[in-house]
Order: sequence, then C-alpha cells, then structure tokens
Amino acid sequence: MKKALPDIYLFNPTCEYAVANSHTSWQPNLLLQKMEEDLSTLPLFFSRPTDVVLVKKLPPESYIEQLKLIGIEAPRFFRRKDITTDRKFLKAPKSRLLPWGWSPAAHQLLKPLKPSCSPEFKSSPVAEWKPEYREMYSKKFALGILKRVLQLLPEEKILPPDLIPEICTTHNELEELLSRWGKLMVKAPWSSSGRGLQRITKTPVAPKVWEKLLGIINEQDYAIVEPYLDKVLDRSIQFSLSNGKVHYKGISRFFTDEKGQYQGNFLNGWPDTIEPQAAEFAETFTGILVPALAELIENSLLAKYYEGNFGTDTLIFNDGQGRLRINPCLEINMRQSMGLLSLQLEKLLVPGVKGVFKIWFQKGKSFLSFQNEMHEKFPVQFKNKRIESGFYPLTHADESTFFGAYILAGV
Repeated sequence: MKKALPDIYLFNPTCEYAVANSHTSWQPNLLLQKMEEDLSTLPLFFSRPTDVVLVKKLPPESYIEQLKLIGIEAPRFFRRKDITTDRKFLKAPKSRLLPWGWSPAAHQLLKPLKPSCSPEFKSSPVAEWKPEYREMYSKKFALGILKRVLQLLPEEKILPPDLIPEICTTHNELEELLSRWGKLMVKAPWSSSGRGLQRITKTPVAPKVWEKLLGIINEQDYAIVEPYLDKVLDRSIQFSLSNGKVHYKGISRFFTDEKGQYQGNFLNGWPDTIEPQAAEFAETFTGILVPALAELIENSLLAKYYEGNFGTDTLIFNDGQGRLRINPCLEINMRQSMGLLSLQLEKLLVPGVKGVFKIWFQKGKSFLSFQNEMHEKFPVQFKNKRIESGFYPLTHADESTFFGAYILAGV
C-alpha cells in the first residue's frame, strides 16, 4: 500500500492581522507570539499520524503519551526554525501546506517547503499569495455576502434592513450611527477571535475610546460598524471549499465575554442552561441558511481564489419586540477555527456527554498551576479511550506556558 504523503500544519491564528499588514516579515506582538507558541500543537487534532505539525518548541514525550489516553497517535512535531536547515525534511515529498490561515507572512515562512509539495497543492489557489486576496479576508467581504443572503431568507426572522452594518471612514460617520442606533459595536476589518472590537454603550464617548476607534480607521482604512444587539446565542457554520464547491461540515456553538472576545465552545449541543426556545430557533434555521450561504459563496470570488476550511459566524438576538432574529453572516473566517476544532474534539467525548472547550490565559499564572487545580477539582474519567467526565488538557503545561487549551466534560 502506498504511503500517504504528509500534510504540514502550522498554528498561526493571528493570520488576519498579517493579511491587514500585507508585509511578508510581519510578526504579532510578544503576547500573541507566546500564545501561538503555547498552543502550537492544536492542529494535531486535525492531523493524521503521518502528518507534521510545525512548532517553536517540541512537546515532551509525556504529552505524546497523554494523547494515547484518548486514542490519539500523535503526528510528527518539527521545529519551525529547522525548516531551512534540515535538508532531508526540505526534500521529502509532501502533500499540502495547511497553516491555520494564509497570509503573506505565512507564505514567506512556508516558502522553502513548496517545491516538495504535491502537484495538486501547487495548482491550488492558495499555493501563492496575490494582492487581490486581501479584501476577501476582510469583514467588508462578509458584509457583501450578508446583504445578499438576507434577500433569500424569511424577513420576519432575520436582521432588518435598518440594522445592517455599515462602513465608516470618519469621526462624523461614527457619530451619525451612534445617534441612529444608540449603542455600537465597532470592528477592525481584519481581526479574529473578538480582538479588534470596541463597544460603545455609553455617551458621551470617552476620548480614549475615540482614539481607539480612529486608530482602527487609520491603521486599516475603515471600520465596520454594527448596532449593539441584544445577543442570545452565538453559532458558527463550518464549511470547506475545494474546486469551487462548498461542503457543509457542521455547526459549532461558541461563547464570548462581554467585550465580544472568544472564550470557548460548547461540545455536543447546547448546555441545559440555554433557553429551549432560543436553541430550537437556532437549530431549525440551519436547514434554510446552509444552502443559501453555500450558493452565494460558490458564486463569489471566494470560490475562485480560496481552498480550505472556513466558518461563517451567526448571531441570534432579541429584537426588543419579544422576537428572536438572526444575523446570518456576522463574519466569515477564511481559515481553520476553534469552532471547526470543537467539532473534532466532540469525537473525544463519550457519546451524549456534554462539555466545553476553552482557551485559558490568566496574567501572572502558568497553565501548569491552573491544570493542577483543575485536576484536583475535576479528575478525568475515561471510558473506552473517550472522556466521560472531568478536566483534560489539550496542550502541554509547564511553568513557562501562559496559554492553554482544555476540555471540561460532564460537570
């Protein structure tokens, strides 16, 4: 039997910022670099044992042994800094390069590996970066899809026309929308996981807040401005795109903090604390929305210029009249996502067991310290190499790791 060629994975969740910057030498700030380092093994949950995950620091053998408890045979881990010096690795045949997300900086980092990739990868639209790709990664592109998909959906259940987000380039335009909507959510066009957001819920707006808002416009040319809605639920529809065709992969249910920053995902359905009416509304709308989004994406530039996984975030909200409505395309994430990862992680739980997947960070405290506390409070229980209950760390922990990822199940 012919041995499968390895796919090469890279965890670079700051890819949207790299796209916004456009320079091949772009680097995230030190805290985000640390986040990428500490969570760098996460792509293993998408991988096969024959694949390679690029990391800054190799995980210890104890971490690889820990994965066997949930039936995972780890891929090969390879240090990023050795890409250009290890001639054997450079020349070895490879299938595809699969960073978390593409950007000019990701292409530059992975460039030495391209010659040894498969013909299928070399002929794909993501094999090289083109300047025209930049706008597709922006929230302006998602806004265009939103305006079109709203025309295909029942108007009594969707975002009404007077609440559709707008593009702002000046202080006066922001003032006008604040006067119209009262409360705003202002977003940087290229950002992810709830970063690059600024709520405006009080007037007059503080000078420091104005400084941040105008900073977004100065850095990225414009801001996307939405009315601040009475959110009930967050959901993401996960798709993949290949050869111009969209394939539905599933629904992820996520949650954010009060500032809109991503906190984690619910696993195996909504928790019992979620209002049944809201959960039912969200689930029944899926059958209408998925084919509508798929058709629009297949007829957009995305189908021509992109290949890989992507997710469309949606927002269920209360319209103030006692009715639930949906923003069916809040943004489009053209990359791997925590939502897609959560669909993989659901397979690690005993069927029917609910849980949460979370990313952890607490200033001044190591992930190891947090892990020790959680092991004591919620000792993990396995059944047939699946998690039945308790705390299970998904990333390596030691005194130097500030970020971590984990599952908490059945509690």
